[in-house]
Amino acid sequence: MRKTRFIVRGALVAGLYIVLTIVTGELSFGLTVPGLGVVQFRPAEALVVLPVLYPETIWGLYLGCLAANLLGGLGPWDVFGGSAVTFLAAYLTWRLRRTRWYALPPIVLNGFLISLYLRFIFKLPYWATALGIMVSEAVVVVVLGVPLVAALKRLEANRW
Repeated sequence: MRKTRFIVRGALVAGLYIVLTIVTGELSFGLTVPGLGVVQFRPAEALVVLPVLYPETIWGLYLGCLAANLLGGLGPWDVFGGSAVTFLAAYLTWRLRRTRWYALPPIVLNGFLISLYLRFIFKLPYWATALGIMVSEAVVVVVLGVPLVAALKRLEANRW
């Protein structure tokens, strides 16, 4: 039963990540905002904090990001690079699950690492791009992800 729950939860998160990314389209894959650089409001990134409660979602997030980027990203850069960043962010979020800093990995890693290949592909200024991605990632993670984790914690506490 536990193994089934593990697989189903990971698969559900993968599917949610894909649907949320594709449905939000261009907003999820990045827009250039004058004065801020590239911003990416990918609501699916709110799910990257789920490993705080469910470590099995790490692989679901990785596979969901990989599939979503296959369907609409920047080709191999996003498919492999973006998915690897999501995997690492989810893993580090799980490692920080007992601290108040658990939401930082997706914000920091997406900002610093995604902007590396965006700079290379589009010749964008690195620091402006990193800042824009960190700000937009912080909005999604803090406004959607952190409250999601808090609500799920309450549900889990009331379940027993």
